[in-house]
Order: sequence, then structure tokens, then C-alpha cells
Amino acid sequence: MKRGVYILPNALTLCGMFFGFYSIISSLKGDFVYAGWAIMIANIFDGLDGWTARITNSTSRFGIELDSLSDLVAFGVAPAVMIFSWGLAPFGRIGWAAAFLYVSCGALRLARYNVQMVSTESKYFTGMPIPAAATILATYVIFYHTIWEEIPGKTIFVLILTIVISVLMISTLRFHGAKELNLKTRQPFIFLVLLIILLSVIVMHPPITLFALAILYLLWGIAENIYLLYARRKGVIKEPDKKHQHSTHGGEH
Repeated sequence: MKRGVYILPNALTLCGMFFGFYSIISSLKGDFVYAGWAIMIANIFDGLDGWTARITNSTSRFGIELDSLSDLVAFGVAPAVMIFSWGLAPFGRIGWAAAFLYVSCGALRLARYNVQMVSTESKYFTGMPIPAAATILATYVIFYHTIWEEIPGKTIFVLILTIVISVLMISTLRFHGAKELNLKTRQPFIFLVLLIILLSVIVMHPPITLFALAILYLLWGIAENIYLLYARRKGVIKEPDKKHQHSTHGGEH
């Protein structure tokens, strides 16, 4: 600390924390769409800080710890406050218990990830990353208010969704993330075409498209793990070898 800290990646991390805090304030004021979009913007900064730290070779232990704290605010506390104020409050004690379950599972997920970063974690994520869980809740709120204007009230789907993604975060199921993409190597031209198509679809109607992609990510992860379980029992595939993964500034994304 006497030598100072890296300004750019840590500033981007604090930007993500700011939007997480803004999401909390918006939820308390009843501006739930703003709260959801703030979480989505925090997601962007969560990716930028790690990417910036890697390309500028400015990774540090301080950055890793700050990133985890930022993730807990932006993707743990902020979504929990939003989803409780928006759809879980009518359930009373069950509602705030589900919201706390989400926060606690997110904290456990981040703690486990930090431990595995310096030991052994395979290329994929063990358990759903907390930014992905926050994205599912945020895009659902945004999507809902695109179709209906009023607050949903006592809806069992909101309660079940919150509990399910909370459990998935601390599970040992395999989930994929952006860290599997290697942008330094040449890729088939079709990948660029698919990226352009994806961006075009998102731009046409962001609320619906982003929610659909978030749900698709959830369902794809569950379906893949069901297939892997079936394949292992049949002896079709074996558990892949774990690879050593060095610590980086960026968190889960």
C-alpha cells in the first residue's frame, strides 16, 4: 500500500459499486426499472475493470479484494433490495428470508471463488456467477415493466426464482462465463457474424432480448449439468482435469 494503488482498474471497480449503490437508492424510492438498469451498467464495469487490469498488467491483491466488495454491493445487496421491495415484500418474513438467502449465497459464492482463484479451479465456473444471478433478477424486473406497468404483488414465481438462483450460486454445477473467450487468437469468421446478429437483436428491443438471454443462460446451465450427470453415470465422459488459475484483478464475469 505504501507504493500506491492502480488508479484505472480500481476506479472502474468503484464505478460498478456506485451503480450498485444507485440501484439500492432507486429501489428504496420505488424506481425499480432504474434499479435494474443500474445493475446492468454495473455488470459492464465489472467486465471492464478485470479486462483493463489484465491488458495493463496492473493486477494486485488490493484490486481483487476491492472487486469482491464491489460485486457484493452491486450484485448481492442491490438485487436483493430491488427484488424484495418489488416482489417479495408481500410474502412477509418468507420474502425477506428469501432476499437474505440471495445475499448470503452471493457472499459465499464470492468467498469460494476467491479461494479457488489461488488454488485450483477449472476453466468454467463452479456454481452460477453472482453477476449472472443479478442479471436474471434485473432483466426480469425490466422485462416485467415493459409488458405491465404495475408492481406484480404477491407472485410465487418471483419467490421461486430468487430461491433457485440463490441455490445455484453455491452449487457445484458447471456454468460458463466470459473468461472462457480467448480474444487473442484467431476465430472463425462466423463468430463475428453471430456477434453482429446478437447485438442487432439486443438493440431492437433490449428489455425483452436481455431477459430472454438471461433465462436462456439459466436453462442452458441446468440442461448441460443434467446431461453431464447422465453421461458420467453412463461412463460416456469423465471428469475433466482441473487447471491452475492465477489470480487476476477481475472478478466473476
